[in-house]
Amino acid sequence: MNDSNFFYLGEDLGMGANKLFGSSGGQQVLSQVATNGTQHLLNATGLRQRQRPLEIKTEHGSFYIGEGAHDYGRPVENLDFDRLTGAPEMRALLYGSLTRYQQQYGPIHLPVVMMVGLPLQMMSGDTAKEYANQVRQWLKGIHTWQADGQEQRIEITEVKLTPQPVGALFDHVLDENGKFIPERASLLKQEVGILSVGFNTLELLVVRDRAPVERFTVGQTVGVRRLLELVNPGGAYSLGELDTLLRGGRLDIESALPVWAREINGEIEKRWGTALKRFARVIVVGGGALLLKDALTRQFNGKAVLSDEPVLSISRGLYKLLLLKK
Repeated sequence: MNDSNFFYLGEDLGMGANKLFGSSGGQQVLSQVATNGTQHLLNATGLRQRQRPLEIKTEHGSFYIGEGAHDYGRPVENLDFDRLTGAPEMRALLYGSLTRYQQQYGPIHLPVVMMVGLPLQMMSGDTAKEYANQVRQWLKGIHTWQADGQEQRIEITEVKLTPQPVGALFDHVLDENGKFIPERASLLKQEVGILSVGFNTLELLVVRDRAPVERFTVGQTVGVRRLLELVNPGGAYSLGELDTLLRGGRLDIESALPVWAREINGEIEKRWGTALKRFARVIVVGGGALLLKDALTRQFNGKAVLSDEPVLSISRGLYKLLLLKK
């Protein structure tokens, strides 16, 4: 596969944010989607005017995507895994992410080879093969859409799939050129834990001698959304609205954070327990890891390594893995 003939992208299909990483860098777009069917106020004297979110038009309709989308249309919050198999809102979110990536780094003219990270639950059990086929089917091919009225087109010529925590592992052991970092390469021959605290899921993966240890590997839907549910008992806000407040430091989580932290620590203890003593290192990633940093550091007795880019680490690692596999 000739490097000059393809454009390589790591794609982390996160429920809290969609993350892309390529040769120029990374981009994340909050996974907020709303159908566009509202009436808009124009020239409202006395009120501050805000820039509307990116509008994506597809064959399935018109959507607002990204931060603030839920303020401008009917929120679409489907957090089950079927969303990732090509639901209309997921397509709009991907197209919005590709639009923002090109706005930041320049247009993508070459066919795209994409390494996609999926939740552990989608890549294990009886439904894993079906999920994989469905994801490949909707991602591969020529995609056209409108972004704020501008025509867009991208061809995804190849789709590779792997569990999301694998991206975190290879982000840690590979450099920006997809080469092994000498002082870290030996970790692949040892037993390493990878902990990802995302928006929807907590994922635990253990790798020994470059193979997964299945009895220590699990995914649970107790990610950041669980924290948001604790501060939203009446359901007055959408999860997207609360997520925006949380990211902006405007959400009071003082009483809920310790409760959620105990739930997370309980799930880790249930799956890993005393086996933690065996692990050479525990790699910690995900937006939730930033919130739980102190609690996780204590639990892992100094073995925890928090990525320098916890949110983008998985997509960056998926990109590096593509370079390694070229």
